[in-house]
Amino acid sequence: MTTTQLEGLIGMLFVLGILVLLVLPAVFGIVRDRRVDRQLREAEQGPAKERGPAEGQGPVRDQKSSSRSTVPSTATWYAEGRRSKKLVSS
Repeated sequence: MTTTQLEGLIGMLFVLGILVLLVLPAVFGIVRDRRVDRQLREAEQGPAKERGPAEGQGPVRDQKSSSRSTVPSTATWYAEGRRSKKLVSS
């Protein structure tokens, strides 16, 4: 292998490496989107198909809510105040 061929091979491998680095995040994004789509489809079908009384695993329980009361954040309070001011000034 001559020096010119070796330089060509190194250049080609360098370009392919850069191409892989540029394409890799897009591939990860596609894989993530497909996983999310699959999870959404499974959620739309409902939990009764996955685990329910028909399969002998017992009744499906509702999700329990937290016993703590929810308090609006400062951002919500600020937005509500500005919204009411706009309504009054109109």
